Amino acid sequence: MSTVQISASDVNKLRQQTGAGMMDCKKALTEANGDFDAAVDYLRKKGQKVANNRSDRDAMEGVVIGKVSADKKRGVAIVLNCETDFVAKNDAFIKFVESLVDLAIEKQPADLEALKALELNGLSVTDNLFDQIGKIGEKLEISEYAVVEAPLVIVYNHPGYRLVSVVGFSSDKAEGISKDVAMQVAAMAPVAIDKDGVDQKTIDREIEVGKEQARAEGKPEEMLEKIALGKLNKFYKENTLMAQNFIKDDKVSIAQLLENTEKGLKVTEFKRLKVGS
Repeated sequence: MSTVQISASDVNKLRQQTGAGMMDCKKALTEANGDFDAAVDYLRKKGQKVANNRSDRDAMEGVVIGKVSADKKRGVAIVLNCETDFVAKNDAFIKFVESLVDLAIEKQPADLEALKALELNGLSVTDNLFDQIGKIGEKLEISEYAVVEAPLVIVYNHPGYRLVSVVGFSSDKAEGISKDVAMQVAAMAPVAIDKDGVDQKTIDREIEVGKEQARAEGKPEEMLEKIALGKLNKFYKENTLMAQNFIKDDKVSIAQLLENTEKGLKVTEFKRLKVGS
């Protein structure tokens, strides 16, 4: 048992640095014989323990935030999940996600594992997560990290921190319409840029559904394939970005909007991230 006297000021100092509770901080300092760094490590290990104990919990709430680089050629978005809406709405939690996004913009990690290995405030992102788990007492998980790179990238953060779209364009001439297109992606949830981007599994499923619908309507067997292909074309129009009607002017498709802005203008890539999706 330690004989080191733990002062209230030391406990408060540790609490201010880590955000852990007063009793947890006092216990950590006692266990560490007053060694401040060892006490911080003790609390970090407590966070690790909390993470393991809550590994079977559902973390379906959370925050998603996106940001574009200063040159507007790279956009990132991060989803950090937690267990409760109460935590997701906490300003400190939102600021932590913002710090992760700023780090990703600065360091340009290639993927989620590279992001987790980056250093933030003297610790890896993974260890920062364990610290946050120790403070908050909920399971936390970075479920998505998206990157888009293009001659022009726009990020649209929908109010409420639950939905973000990141869109890349082939030319910076798209700047005037870029936010509208990003809002289109957020609102209409396209599955691909155009029909060429729709995966074969989705196409096969839509054809099968179309056939079954036509069969249920009593259509002749020899007509089912043709009817299903007609329904597939409708699916493309409603669910691929270029074919969708522009939400601000339904007489114009997104493809026409781009072409009217600059001949040959394209969307090169988009990401849509949603909390709970």
